[in-house]
Amino acid sequence: MQKKTAGVQRALQRLRPRPNRSTTASIRSDAHRISRGERVADQLLAVISPRLERLVARLGGREHVLPIGIAILVLIASVSGVAVSSAAVSGTANGATGSTNGAGSGPRLTIGGIDPGTASVNGPDQAGLVNGTGSTTAAGPTDLGQYLADGTLLKPLAVSTTVSDASARLITYTVKSGDTLTGIAKQYGVSMMTLWWANSLAAKDVLHVSQKLEIPPVDGLVIVVKAGDTLDSVAALTGMSADAIVAYNSLTDRTLVLGQVLIIPNALGKPIPTPIATPKPVAVTRTSSGTIHAKAPTSYDGRALYWPVPGGFISQYFHATHPALDIAASEGTPVLAAAAGTVIWAGWKDNGGGFQVWIAHGSGLFTTYNHMSAVLVGVGQEVGRAEQVGRVGMTGNATGPHLHFEVWQGMVWGDGVRVNPLPYF
Repeated sequence: MQKKTAGVQRALQRLRPRPNRSTTASIRSDAHRISRGERVADQLLAVISPRLERLVARLGGREHVLPIGIAILVLIASVSGVAVSSAAVSGTANGATGSTNGAGSGPRLTIGGIDPGTASVNGPDQAGLVNGTGSTTAAGPTDLGQYLADGTLLKPLAVSTTVSDASARLITYTVKSGDTLTGIAKQYGVSMMTLWWANSLAAKDVLHVSQKLEIPPVDGLVIVVKAGDTLDSVAALTGMSADAIVAYNSLTDRTLVLGQVLIIPNALGKPIPTPIATPKPVAVTRTSSGTIHAKAPTSYDGRALYWPVPGGFISQYFHATHPALDIAASEGTPVLAAAAGTVIWAGWKDNGGGFQVWIAHGSGLFTTYNHMSAVLVGVGQEVGRAEQVGRVGMTGNATGPHLHFEVWQGMVWGDGVRVNPLPYF
């Protein structure tokens, strides 16, 4: 019986799983796992062995015991496998492993690859892209496309839309009562034509109160870039080199943008157009300056003066350096006598008034009508109130069609003085 028991034990020992030579070293490197497996097996054998002897005796021989022993060996092997699996779950087994540690976070929305919550755009913490080896690089988003390796969604930085041009150098002037284009130009030290070109005016002296004018800092042209304009085309049009245009206007980009404002110093625009139908002046006999060939009325009837230019408006008021009213109107508009009287001068004078008419109204009151394009009366002719004496023009020292209207107390260009005409209307 003892021999049979010893035989079963030897069989059990042969059936116990043994590590091969290639794995012995790696298994024994984990002393905790080997000792635990052996201990479980030894404990089972210690419990089973005494009972096997009695069981074999009752069953009547080895032949009947062998299947039971095999079942017991299978049970022991299973227990050993459970122990090994437990060690693997605890992280001590070799081979590919993995795990999760929580719900995690979604993709971060960043600006230009910069996470606003963790990185600074300009500082040393500037974020970059994962380069595949666990480190970061400052390379642009083109390395990995729209997303970073960690799922971060890239959004490009906003582009500045500020366009450099010369608009800040322009001064906006509001026309006041009594202003003329020539006077405004003189005030700002530029030519009258510079204002004409900069503001695309239709007539030099047709200004109105509260009108806005753009005043360039120098003589030249103000150009607003249109569709199709290029730096080279503007240079060819104005005669200024492309490099000089870039430098003067402080441009940061040589590509022009629609609506961009450029100042081109000393460039010339189109001349003021000449009126298509200009009435020819009526020829009259010139007389010597200061000579009166008609007898003036003895007294003025005191009635209010008649407005001499129907539909005309005041383009310059009476002031110390302009002792008259400028009344703007279209070329050829009728000029009417402000009161009844006698014409004492009709014709051309080289005093800046061009073609002009002087009328004596009595009581030392005189009126003059200057810059006319046509004179329709002659010296000595008596005229009634509101009778036509000429047509609006711009002869002499004039920058646009208007009537320069004067009221004199005393002889014209003699012992008289010019007074403000407005109180007489």
